[in-house]
Amino acid sequence: MQYYSLNSPSTSVSFKEATIRGQAPDKGLYFPQSIPTLSKELLQNIDTLPREELAYQVIRPYTGDTLPESELRRIVAETIAFDFPLVPIESPAGSPGNPSLVAGSPGSPSPAPRSFALELFHGPTLAFKDVGARFMSRCLGYFVRDNKRPVTVLVATSGDTGGAVANGFYDVDGVRVVILYPSGKVSSVQELQLTTLGRNITALEVDGSFDDCQQMVKQAFADESLQKELFLTSANSINVARWLPQQFYYFFAWQQWADKANPPVISVPSGNFGNICAGLLAHHSGLPARHFIAACNANDVIPVFLQTGEFQTKPAKATLSNAMDVANPSNFVRILEIFQQQIPTLKQTLSSTSISDEETIAAIRELYHHHHYLADPHGAVGWLALQRYLENHKEAKGLFLETAHPVKFYDTVEPIIGQQIPLPPSVAELLDKQKHSKKITAQYTNLKEFLLS
Repeated sequence: MQYYSLNSPSTSVSFKEATIRGQAPDKGLYFPQSIPTLSKELLQNIDTLPREELAYQVIRPYTGDTLPESELRRIVAETIAFDFPLVPIESPAGSPGNPSLVAGSPGSPSPAPRSFALELFHGPTLAFKDVGARFMSRCLGYFVRDNKRPVTVLVATSGDTGGAVANGFYDVDGVRVVILYPSGKVSSVQELQLTTLGRNITALEVDGSFDDCQQMVKQAFADESLQKELFLTSANSINVARWLPQQFYYFFAWQQWADKANPPVISVPSGNFGNICAGLLAHHSGLPARHFIAACNANDVIPVFLQTGEFQTKPAKATLSNAMDVANPSNFVRILEIFQQQIPTLKQTLSSTSISDEETIAAIRELYHHHHYLADPHGAVGWLALQRYLENHKEAKGLFLETAHPVKFYDTVEPIIGQQIPLPPSVAELLDKQKHSKKITAQYTNLKEFLLS
C-alpha cells in the first residue's frame, strides 16, 4: 500500500515513510492509494472471529510489506489488550429512545433498547485514543529501531491525545515526545496524565487554543531549517498510524451487534474528525452501517457546512466537551477524499449536529437518572445527537461512542449528577502527583526555540 499527499496526489510513500514523516513535505495529509474491500467471508464469520485476528485482517492491507506478519500481529495484540464492550442503554418504560420523557410507572414493561454505548475507555489512559497511540508507538519503535538519530514526536492535544501519546511512548528508547496543550482548556485529570510522566515526555502549556497548538505543530513540519536539525514526526490523528487503527472498534461494535439485519446508526463525538473518518473508511471497506452522525459541540463548522455548503472557520469556543473544541478539523479533508469530493453522496451517509453545553448537561443528567448510565460530556453529546436521529427514524437503532471515562471529567460530571464518581486506581495515583509543564505563548518562534534548545 502506498500513500499520497492530499496536496500532491502524484507523489507516493510507503506506510513506514508516512508514519515516520507524519505529514507530507507539502503540508498535505497522507491518504491510501486504494481503499481495501473486506472479503464476504470475513463479514459473514465476524461473530466467531477472534478479535486480534479481525483487527489484523483490517489493518494488514494498509501496512503492506513494511511490517513482518509476526511483528504486526504482536503490535495489534498489544494495541487492543483491553475490552470494547457494547452496552445497551435502558429505555424508560413507554418511551424507547426518547430523552425528553422520564421513566414509566413501577412495574411497567421496559422496552427493548434502541441505543447502545460502545465504551472505548477501558485502556490505560481511559480514552479511545489509547488504540491509535499504542499502535503508532509500536510501529514507530519498530521502524526507527536502527536509527542513529533520536526521533522527536511532536503532538498537539485538546485533551485525551496527550495522555494517550505520553503513555504509549513513555520510556521508548530513542524517542522524545513534546506535547502542546492549551492552558486552562483541558480537564484536571487530562492535564495530570500528560504532565506527570517526565523522562522522555515534555508538556508545553500554550497560552492559546487547540487550533493555535495544532497550527504551531504544522508550522514545525513545514519548517525546512528545523527538519534539517531534528528528526520530527507527529502523533496526532493526521498520522496514518494513529488514524487507521481507529477502524478496529467499529468492527468490534459490529461483532457485538445482535440485529445484523438492521445495521446501526453510528454517532461519533467529533472534534478533529479523525475518529469518524476512520469509521467512514471502514464503512467504505464494507462495514455495515445505516448512517453516521458527527456529533459536535458549539464548534459547529462541519454541521453548518453540511447544511449550507459554506465552510467558514472561526475561533474555537471552550466547552464542557473540551476534546472537541476544534474550529478547523484537520481530518475532514480525508472524509472528502473518501467520497471523492462529492458532497451530495457524502450527505447520504453523514450528517452532523451541534449540541450546546446546556444540552450536554441535561443529557448527562437524563442518562444518569433515567437510563442508569453515567456518561462523560463527549459521550453525552454523541448520545443526544443519536436520539435526535432516532426520533425521526422510528425503525432505526444505533450506537454512540463513549470516548472517555467520566472520571476524567469528574469536576464537570459530579456537580451535574450530585454524586461522587469512584476513582480508578490509575486516576487516584495521578491526584498525588505534581504537574510539570513549560509555559509558552502561541508563537511558532517559541516552539522552535524550545525544540532546538
